[in-house]
Amino acid sequence: MKNISKSLFFAIFMVFTTVSFAQSIVTGTTVDPDSNLPLPGVNVVEKGTKNGVSSDFDGNFTLKTSKTDAVIVVSYIGYLSKEIPVNGNVDLGKIVLESSEFGLDEVQIIASVAVDRKTPVAVSTIRSEEIELKLGTQEFPEILKSTPGVYATKSGGGFGDGRINLRGFESDNVAVMINGVPVNDMENGAVYWSNWAGLSDVTSTMQVQRGLGASKVAVPSIGGTINIVTKTTDIEEGGSVGSSIGNDGYLKYGATYSTGLMDNGFAATVSAYKTDGNGYVDGTEFNAVSYFVNISKQINEDHKLSFTAFGATQRHGQRQNRQLISTYRATESGKRFNADWGYKNGQVTHQEDNFYHKPQISLNHFWDISDKTTLSTVLYASFGSGGGGGYSGTNKFGLGTDGVSDYRTGLYGPIDFDKIVDENEARGAFGSETILRASRNDHEWYGLLSTLDTKIGENFVVIGGLDFRTYKGIHFSEVTDLLGGQFYADDADVNNPNATYKEGDKWSYYYDGLVNWLGVFGQVEYSKDALSAFVSISGSNTSYKRIDYFNYLDSDSNQETDWYDFFGYMAKGGANYNLTDNHNVFANIGYFEKAGGFDAVFVGYDNENINPDAENQKIFSMEIGYGYRSDKLSANLNLYRTTWNDRTETYVYNQPDGTNATANLLGVNAIHQGIEVDFVYRATDKLRLTGMMSLGDWRWDNNLENVEIYNEDQELIDTVNLYIEDLHVGDAAQTTFALGANYELLENTNLMLDYNYYDNLYANFDPSDRGTEGAPEAWKVPAYGLFDLGLSHNFDMGPFDVRLLGRMNNIFNLEYVSDANDGTGSTANTALVYYGAGRTFSIGAKLNF
Repeated sequence: MKNISKSLFFAIFMVFTTVSFAQSIVTGTTVDPDSNLPLPGVNVVEKGTKNGVSSDFDGNFTLKTSKTDAVIVVSYIGYLSKEIPVNGNVDLGKIVLESSEFGLDEVQIIASVAVDRKTPVAVSTIRSEEIELKLGTQEFPEILKSTPGVYATKSGGGFGDGRINLRGFESDNVAVMINGVPVNDMENGAVYWSNWAGLSDVTSTMQVQRGLGASKVAVPSIGGTINIVTKTTDIEEGGSVGSSIGNDGYLKYGATYSTGLMDNGFAATVSAYKTDGNGYVDGTEFNAVSYFVNISKQINEDHKLSFTAFGATQRHGQRQNRQLISTYRATESGKRFNADWGYKNGQVTHQEDNFYHKPQISLNHFWDISDKTTLSTVLYASFGSGGGGGYSGTNKFGLGTDGVSDYRTGLYGPIDFDKIVDENEARGAFGSETILRASRNDHEWYGLLSTLDTKIGENFVVIGGLDFRTYKGIHFSEVTDLLGGQFYADDADVNNPNATYKEGDKWSYYYDGLVNWLGVFGQVEYSKDALSAFVSISGSNTSYKRIDYFNYLDSDSNQETDWYDFFGYMAKGGANYNLTDNHNVFANIGYFEKAGGFDAVFVGYDNENINPDAENQKIFSMEIGYGYRSDKLSANLNLYRTTWNDRTETYVYNQPDGTNATANLLGVNAIHQGIEVDFVYRATDKLRLTGMMSLGDWRWDNNLENVEIYNEDQELIDTVNLYIEDLHVGDAAQTTFALGANYELLENTNLMLDYNYYDNLYANFDPSDRGTEGAPEAWKVPAYGLFDLGLSHNFDMGPFDVRLLGRMNNIFNLEYVSDANDGTGSTANTALVYYGAGRTFSIGAKLNF
């Protein structure tokens, strides 16, 4: 038996020895040309094969070739590919990738990727390796919190409820693009991150372009652009399986696989992950399934098709209602306290929850018309279904006096839904007195984005394109739980007066919001030696229509409005000049007008209170910047000023009874200006330091008269004057500061420590509290600073490249207020707040093969 074992071992040894003679081991480090910093996630592939690897967080890679004489192809989005012949074992040392020129790469054409020291905009880029290390149990926008001008929080703390502000602008004025396709809601511009719960698993690069940005769509955003480029069909075959666990029952697991480019020209990448947990905040249980599919076909040398579908189906409990600081302190849960959940028949039941599924599907065609001209076209569609929960009827969900309520279990306890059920059952033929309902916002969205790119001579690139979108938003309130009753009576539907509603029925309101968008854009780019410049113009027409099925009889011609058209346009330009190999300067300037949102036209939630001459929002923006690049240090300095006139803004705030009220602000002006600094310093081969400082001065610039305020049932409850001139814009920290360190403890083991500081955060305010001249500033939230820790370790385990990840956020468990609505007198005692999350953690492993 021993002889057999020895023979077997010797045979295996000879096989591996023979194979090793036919292979080469190639190592190297991929490096950015300007910052001289490592580039993680770079594809390194043996040409003509499916054999490849990706560079690690420090840019290092090791590739075993299938033969001794081979060609290594090094490629990454935003950089020119490089081919390197090798023969035998070799260390290639630093491999410097050159930045792509404007319009050169098909991915850049679609996604408008900005290039360092060429594109004259303020930009920060985060790559997949860093996303993986920073995310943990955080919301996807939170990985950008060390970026200048960004304020990102978990909001109420429910899964996917995170929000992000950029240079003081809320998400409805920050463009979010996924592979160049816009995802902001076409009626109100909002972005709901719970719809994109799986993006972190498939993102290759996330780029934050502040200010005017590099986007070529017809009308850009105001605050900036968050440009997300997903993984596509990688030319290397392989995949990964991963799992992580975290605080409060957090569990995530899934897998990704890519076929690589096959001989028949096809390639496919698929990914699926499942995430569950109880939530850090009480009553915010969640579950989500995310998926991603990309299939491409290289038809010939000139044509390529790529099909992509991704999305996430999810449901989670919410903490919708803010509370007084004194209320949190009086509860057993403290900063985790949530008043919007309870038990029914022994099961957790949410008074406020969110459920949604928004798949996005796109078909891309890339056509190399000639050596100098390409056409990139994407057809896309999105189908949204879901909404947010709440209640209607008699409010039995209040906290009572000092936390004592007949409808709660114990002091500040969870909601006793069983008692409400008993009362509704006792009402019998009178129907439910209190029910649970969902505000639904289903939609159908189709679009076409086509871009023609041609190079003229050696230095000019001309780009032109078409941007078409059509959208139908289907809005209604749905009875989700009668809470023991037989029906719910309501007379909101004039076509069915005194109706009785069962679970699943539409009630209260039901209307469609229709939006059409047609835009054209053109851009001329110049690049020669040290100078890069561009001039861009565009025009667009936005059309709105409203169809109301409840407020008007089917026979009433007013049930469907006319189309209302609003023309917008944009002109912008900029230039970057590389003074030396180390120093560059840039400047950009732009003016554009864009249509107000849907609510700016249909201001009264009906088809009669219409503002057909709603003013376009008028934006003027200018910025200058300076950059420094050396072997050790990469640094940027930006100064910006944006004036926003005839701004359309929707304010949502809590009323004393716990429900929300909405105020549509039309014609308000604002000025956002500031200075931003960020740097990366490679102190040693093992230590990298990062930092940023952002000092903003964001203020309202005029007062408003006759501001209308509506309740959750879309009923007008008040009209007020608004005196806000020279008050600070609220809801985002105007001063932010960050320091970070990444240290290689051991080979393939990295420790990351981040500190983020926030100050000059003013609360959102109730418009009715600013009804007299000389109104005070909103309450200023106390400044706070948070420490986060990350640890990664890579090692080989047989055929697998294994990566272990550990993450801890707010490691000192600091208690702080992250979001606030102002109260009477603008004091801490009257403000309604959300506390930020305390200490959270996650640990996980990913096996790459």
